[in-house]
Amino acid sequence: PKMATGEAVTAVAMTEPGTGSDLQRIKTTATLEGDHYVVNGSKIFITNGYLCDMAVVAVRTGSAELGAQSVSLMIIEADREGFSKGRPLKKVGMRGQDTCELFFDNVKVPKENLLGAEGMGFIALMKELAWERMMIAIICASSAEYALATTVEYVKQRQAFGKPVAAFQNTRFELAEMRSEIQIARVYVDRCMELVVRNALSPEAACAAKYWVSDLLSNVVDRCVQLHGGYGYMLEYPIARAYIDTRANRIYGGTNEIMKELISRSI
Repeated sequence: PKMATGEAVTAVAMTEPGTGSDLQRIKTTATLEGDHYVVNGSKIFITNGYLCDMAVVAVRTGSAELGAQSVSLMIIEADREGFSKGRPLKKVGMRGQDTCELFFDNVKVPKENLLGAEGMGFIALMKELAWERMMIAIICASSAEYALATTVEYVKQRQAFGKPVAAFQNTRFELAEMRSEIQIARVYVDRCMELVVRNALSPEAACAAKYWVSDLLSNVVDRCVQLHGGYGYMLEYPIARAYIDTRANRIYGGTNEIMKELISRSI
């Protein structure tokens, strides 16, 4: 309830220093001792980590040999003894969003903090990752539309050789190509959302949306920077901030290479 009202800031802690996209290899452990678990390990690149009041943490509650079958989810409040946070990480972009490491040193967590059943954490994560990837696709589609809109406004005003930059054929062709690609992306994302509403979206479709639209966004932003010329490299211009902020979309939520691997398994 406190998450819904905004009273509690929550983080989802999956990624570890030695484990990125391969969640089956996590090393953070939760050992049952009587009426509580003892958690040891660390997480990295955790969004909201520094500000979180509690975290949903992916832990290993069984033998590492069981792989995904030993992964569980646990709610750990930030004020528990042994739970500590590293300093906010210095990222290239997305500076307004805190990201940090989390450390667990013999943290005692009540049994009732187990989210779902033991060994079902990986399945729960996989079930919801499709929606996370769709959120990234939606953000990327809208960001591409914004990047194009701000660039169109710029090239209409910016003068070069006695006429607006928008008057040059190269500019017009670039804008035409980008608008067409962005509209195609929007159609696919909207179709995926129709399937989400019907609870019929396949994981592969979500993977395709995430990787293709995030790739498209990077391409669009790069071309928009070029159309801005030198000003496109100045941080007071929105397109320059977009240039450093959008790159992470191809990494988080599962790298785009992992997306292609997951899609290929269904073929």
